Amino acid sequence: MPRLLVIDDEPSILHAFRRAFDDPQLELLTAETATEGVAVTREDRPDVIVLDLNLPDMSGLECFELIKEIDRRIPVIFITGHGTVESAIEATKNGAFDYLFKPVELPELKGLVSKAIRLSEMMKTAPVVNPDENNDVAGKQAMVGRCEPMQEVYKAIGRVAATDVTVLIQGESGTGKELVAKAIYQHSHRSEGPFRALNCAAIPESLLESELFGHEKGSFTGADRRRIGHFEQANQGTLFLDEVGDMSPMTQSKLLRVLQERTLERVGGSETISVDVRVIAATNRDLEELVSQGRFRADLFFRLRDFMIKLPPLRERGDDIRILTEHFIRKHSSSLGRSSMQISDATIEELRKAPWPGNVRELESVIKQSILNATGSVLLPEFLPKELGGNGERNSVTGFQLHDFIQEQLQNESTTDLYSKVISSTERELLTNVLEHTRGNQVQASAILGISRVTLRSKLRQYTISATDFG
Repeated sequence: MPRLLVIDDEPSILHAFRRAFDDPQLELLTAETATEGVAVTREDRPDVIVLDLNLPDMSGLECFELIKEIDRRIPVIFITGHGTVESAIEATKNGAFDYLFKPVELPELKGLVSKAIRLSEMMKTAPVVNPDENNDVAGKQAMVGRCEPMQEVYKAIGRVAATDVTVLIQGESGTGKELVAKAIYQHSHRSEGPFRALNCAAIPESLLESELFGHEKGSFTGADRRRIGHFEQANQGTLFLDEVGDMSPMTQSKLLRVLQERTLERVGGSETISVDVRVIAATNRDLEELVSQGRFRADLFFRLRDFMIKLPPLRERGDDIRILTEHFIRKHSSSLGRSSMQISDATIEELRKAPWPGNVRELESVIKQSILNATGSVLLPEFLPKELGGNGERNSVTGFQLHDFIQEQLQNESTTDLYSKVISSTERELLTNVLEHTRGNQVQASAILGISRVTLRSKLRQYTISATDFG
């Protein structure tokens, strides 16, 4: 009879499992702490373990390591009500069978447990080797979302990060391909090495080869010194090649050679240079279609797609619209002179209706515009850009927003130095409006304001405003 162990400190969760798995053909074991769960694992050797990531005595990941020391063949399913992308990637990277967020759908969980039980039975006669022994994670990523397609992305990152295989990330523009590449890098054994990113579509074809492989002094007009290319710069680390589908056939051929032989020659040079680089490529184009049209090398395509990750467009991510919107409000409110902003359900509904051709990148831009348009502490539909149904008009610094601020301060009996506060509020509003107008261009902003760039930079530091947020 198979045994299922549930390690969770919430009585309601344990009760739910007892009801859901009330099966005479299955023995259910429970534990409320990691220590108790490890002891039960050592004593009773369950076939499958369901493990909460947040336990009172240690983290679920730490408990998982102790379980693996007992028997790494036991499939472990992580569940949590406080899940993060970080823990999702780390769990799957370290060999977890699967990962689910609470509240868990019982039919889905039952199906997952059944598959895990079958795998457990297979592993008793066919030992499975876990290739990952590296538990160190460097860096911190910023992917946001909990929809099913994104959970699959997190799991895919966890599965491939510890390896050295080449990864191809496919997705529309603005879906977060570079974030995925950085997450793979951060969770790999190369995380102590360099990470280099190159947008192949942003570099003129005549210069792309030099950017990739470097060049020797005098190799072409303007080559007044030796240049070390991105491959050499990324040695012992990771090279992210964005928009790889835009490469010319000649550059494709040279890239294929480097991937196959792990050697290169700088432009104009004869020295063969060995490189140890993990390549992650990304594209918003259909490479298979380009191959069929003869515009992309089939052998390079197959070399790049040792492992493929497909990112979903924003319009297919369901309630991630709300999660992402709230994330961007928290991210940008302070730098844009707002605090404690909330968003109305009506605004979320308007955002859901949009087609989002620019995906997450476009949503972030819209939220920044809307924050600047907003008066008060709630982001209402009328503050959205005109193309999304809002009025798109921003109140002046002498308008309702400043009036509301003054009235709020007057109602506070402990208010002092109101003059300084109003001046600060007005300056912040002025700076954010002008930077929004110039898209973060400080030269134009200082000219419009009639102040020097030194004064502008000083003001931006004073109000912790980042000009890059407006680009």
